Amino acid sequence: MQIGNVNIKNNLILAPMAGVTDLPFRLLCKEEGCGLLYTEMVSAKAILYHNKNTEGLMQVTEGENPISLQLFGSEPEIMAEIAKQVEERPFDIIDVNMGCPVPKVVNNGEGSALMKNPALVGKIISAMTSAVKKPVTVKIRKGFDDSGVNAVEIAKIAEESGAAAVAVHGRTREQYYSGKADWDIIAKVKQAVSIPVIGNGDINSAEDAIAMMRQTGCDGVMIGRGSRGNPWIFRQVSHYMQTGEILPKPDKEEVKRMILRHADLQKQYKGEYIGIREMRKHFAWYTAGYPNSAALRNRINYIESFEELEALVDEI
Repeated sequence: MQIGNVNIKNNLILAPMAGVTDLPFRLLCKEEGCGLLYTEMVSAKAILYHNKNTEGLMQVTEGENPISLQLFGSEPEIMAEIAKQVEERPFDIIDVNMGCPVPKVVNNGEGSALMKNPALVGKIISAMTSAVKKPVTVKIRKGFDDSGVNAVEIAKIAEESGAAAVAVHGRTREQYYSGKADWDIIAKVKQAVSIPVIGNGDINSAEDAIAMMRQTGCDGVMIGRGSRGNPWIFRQVSHYMQTGEILPKPDKEEVKRMILRHADLQKQYKGEYIGIREMRKHFAWYTAGYPNSAALRNRINYIESFEELEALVDEI
């Protein structure tokens, strides 16, 4: 798969997820065969004003490439200026978030609120593509609500403004993450533009990924919530694409090894205090569906060290 001048070894992509797609988790997904990683979304204004939290969000390490930095904002001049500032960093692609449904983002006219302002979408992308040489892409939704389904219009504007690819989540902002993703809108976008189209929404298995590609003709598959507690999904999808064979789910020993590897990376990059606390939600995702998982989730909330986590994992 090719986005601008960036060659991606396969068409499996990790969706940007706030509080999830940090450096440790990205490394695990990469090891399992993900072709393109995305950072958590980063506020362009926060970078502009040197907010201390943004550096951690933008930290990348050797072996992650290709990787896309996702920015959010609504002012073309600021978005272009920040794109220029970060271009020298080791990101391969700069992505614009036009899909985040969170009220504090939407109420600022950012994220999925931009779906309501096609003219501004064009100005933002044009300003950014004029400011940098690296590919600029955009992640959008089906529309803001059912009365404003305009993904095709926005995708065309993105292409005309110089975007190198567009990712489409088949839900409106009004839906958040509820209901079923509309894959037909992804197919319509694919038919309407010539740049790569990445499908997003309801990919929880290898079979889902193949089904989306067949139904929509999309160039790449972006996996979000289906990867939480399940970085193996990239290996499973890749294997199924190559062989038609469905790999078995990881056994308990493999899950235990992954939890401990993840926790070790958290400790390495964030320190034990923060890393282990952030690991609590990942532990809940890894153990979902196991017997007594509710009790396990309750216990993980009291764990503060790697040794305590290791003891709990060994007990499972």
